[in-house]
Amino acid sequence: MSIHKGTMIFATLLASAAATPAMAAAGDTYIRLRGIMVAPNEKSGGILPALPAETVRVNNAATPEVDVTKMVTDNLGFELIAATTKHSVSGVTGTTGGIGKLASTWVLPPTLTAQYHFAPGAKVRPYIGAGLNYTLFYSEKASAGFVAAAGQTNVHMKSSFGWAAQTGVDIDLNERMFLNLDVKYINMGTTARLTTTNLGTQSVKVDLNPIVVGVGVGFRL
Repeated sequence: MSIHKGTMIFATLLASAAATPAMAAAGDTYIRLRGIMVAPNEKSGGILPALPAETVRVNNAATPEVDVTKMVTDNLGFELIAATTKHSVSGVTGTTGGIGKLASTWVLPPTLTAQYHFAPGAKVRPYIGAGLNYTLFYSEKASAGFVAAAGQTNVHMKSSFGWAAQTGVDIDLNERMFLNLDVKYINMGTTARLTTTNLGTQSVKVDLNPIVVGVGVGFRL
């Protein structure tokens, strides 16, 4: 074999190795780091009993997210996500619409999904998933404007259980690193209870049901 021919074969092998996809294989663990946008699709009831015709809205929020996926077969994996976001609750019309921001809360929604990966050996690997969500609301706080109108106020938001669905894709950047695009729908709701000095106790039921859109990178361990 000539030196020139041997060099060409070696170069071909190197190129083939560099093109090796990260793949999804049984036993693998993936960590993804995403930036996510949480966009509630809220449907609010009235503020009861004082303002039954007035509803509330909840703002979008962006935050970093970390998730871990464990592959149990080449196609099936389980993903657990961890992230927390801060949201404002505002009035829409009437008295509360004039106040604007009514309260704020932090939201912690750990979500576990089972994922099916369609092409575990490919460089572009789409997947779908479904699972369960538990949402914890914490550090709830009435706004200064609401306190001025209703007096000293204690806010409590009820935690919830729900289902989640997702779709996404992993796209190889190299053998161990990949780009990730992910979209989730989370069935989420709460009842906010506001215990005020001037108005007594008021409550409002809100179905949040956010769409969570994430973009980031993943690493195969």
